[in-house]
Amino acid sequence: MGWCPWCSYGYGMMGGWGWLGLLAQLAVLVLLIYLLVRALSRPSREGRDRALEILRERYAKGEIDKDTFERMKRDLNE
Repeated sequence: MGWCPWCSYGYGMMGGWGWLGLLAQLAVLVLLIYLLVRALSRPSREGRDRALEILRERYAKGEIDKDTFERMKRDLNE
């Protein structure tokens, strides 16, 4: 039988799925990589909440004006 358990049944290495099986496996792999990259690249909710809190403190202290506060707040919510 060798190293390929499906070869003795006449299905080849893809278990009868051929190119369709290969494409399905590649699609699953690409989806998993996409989800992993997306999860790792997003800032955490806690980080955004803390940043907004700091921004409000700076506005309250008069360190930034209203226009700057609104612009930075919009940037944080994106």
